[in-house]
Amino acid sequence: MTQKETEKIIDELLKDRGITDENRERFLDPSYEEHLHDPFLMKDMEKAVRRILDAVQNNQRIVIYADYDADGVPGAVLFHDFFDLINYSNFEIFIPHRHLEGFGLKTEKMKEFSELDTNLIVTVDCGVTDTEPIKLAQDLGIDVIVTDHHEQPTVLPPAYAVVNPKREDCDYPYPFLCGAAVAYKVIQGLIELGSFDLKPGVEKWMLDMVGIATLSDMVPLQDENRVLAHYGLKVLRKSRRPGLRQLCYRLGLNQGMLSEDDIGFMISPRINAASRMGHSMDAFHLLVEKNQGRVEDLVKELERINRQRKGVVASIVKEVKHKLESREIGPVIVTGSPDWRPSLLGLAANSIAEEFSRPVFLWGRDGGDLLKGSCRSSGGINLIGLMDQAEGAFLEYGGHAYAGGFSVSYEGIHQLEEKLTKSYNDSKNILVEEVKHSGHLISISSVSQDLFHALQKIGPFGIANPKPIFRFEDVLVKNIRSFGKQGEHLEVTLENQGGGSVKAISFFNSVENLSAEPLVNQKINLLASLEKSYFRGQAELRLRLIDVF
Repeated sequence: MTQKETEKIIDELLKDRGITDENRERFLDPSYEEHLHDPFLMKDMEKAVRRILDAVQNNQRIVIYADYDADGVPGAVLFHDFFDLINYSNFEIFIPHRHLEGFGLKTEKMKEFSELDTNLIVTVDCGVTDTEPIKLAQDLGIDVIVTDHHEQPTVLPPAYAVVNPKREDCDYPYPFLCGAAVAYKVIQGLIELGSFDLKPGVEKWMLDMVGIATLSDMVPLQDENRVLAHYGLKVLRKSRRPGLRQLCYRLGLNQGMLSEDDIGFMISPRINAASRMGHSMDAFHLLVEKNQGRVEDLVKELERINRQRKGVVASIVKEVKHKLESREIGPVIVTGSPDWRPSLLGLAANSIAEEFSRPVFLWGRDGGDLLKGSCRSSGGINLIGLMDQAEGAFLEYGGHAYAGGFSVSYEGIHQLEEKLTKSYNDSKNILVEEVKHSGHLISISSVSQDLFHALQKIGPFGIANPKPIFRFEDVLVKNIRSFGKQGEHLEVTLENQGGGSVKAISFFNSVENLSAEPLVNQKINLLASLEKSYFRGQAELRLRLIDVF
């Protein structure tokens, strides 16, 4: 493949993403110094920063109250690292137990913190909807600083400060940061206004946590998020955290070559598994622990609960598909069971949304008199817009355009699908602007190291910047085999024009699930993306098979 042909493919992909000559350089070469926004453009940022600095100066007790997912946990690590840098010890990291305490701030915890002479609570990835607990804390003499990125409720909580780029009265240039990124902006502000003896740029080493959170939380990889994800991956590849290094070793990942797929499919699920099957403090301790023996124990524990998590999720996905076999599938899928654990339904909903290409709402029960669930979008529908217009359908709901959670009454669950379908059919404002990625036609001989490296300049890939999908036509199949411990994965070997071969693999798939069955010594058309595997230390350029037609 010539350089001119490679450049043509890249030009077409950039055009699909709305990248023009004007913003091409910024997209392909993001700059930490030039392309990040001033944190003090965010509403209440200076107020929050000065209050934290005052607490540090006066040795006041600070509680960092973080969410328990792969956004909140890295965000908590950021504050831990910052306090460690400035040698401040009068603080506590608190991450609630998902099943015992649940999401967000609770009034009982505010009372406990008051009894412990807490002066300041700083939230991470939560708090913007917790009016009553925050009011109680403030009444008890505890200032609360909310750092969050979830949608603003009608009335903001009565906190000392609310730092959230989605505040309606906030003029921050880019509102779609994840929770850990908002926390990072606070830390940038603390370093800028504080009189600390720190090396310039020392906060950049914390970008590994921002990278994990940004790539995990389904935020669009545009503007500031693109910069944070780009440099987050760079730092992750060099991170000196013993926990991350041990986790990469245990998972067979080449840390120096970590990709967004490694974060999304390998590292983030282990962080999330801690809260879904145990306690997220295990994941937090893994990311801050420096004792190698303790790190190894934590990695083993996360692996154990992640295996348990995968088994339960696979069972739920199988049950959902079985339910769908006996019914007509509408534009929105809604199903559930009182036996399903709500904390695992986001993973199952994501799998179903990808397979059926429509919004999916799954519900379960974890005690009490409410049903709780998770929803995922396949990419084209704004879930918040969909739920906003399903009047009276939910008791509570929230999240982002692509992922959310909800609660519904036992009586209301019977009308949920009907109301969401009506919202879908009636609404004109629930579409999410998507990048076209129907498959660029190239030849199998175009699969090369040069093309792969050129594509890397467009990454990291994710929401609003999807991984490029290519269409290959009339390609000869040389071999087909199943691999994995139980033969659960598929590998199709293809012949290129030079007589060599290219492997196309698909995890947890079989020829029966493809639109057309590939046969040895016959030609096929296929959709696939390019990837490089470093399994067992061996670099291999290959295709990730999407479908055969």
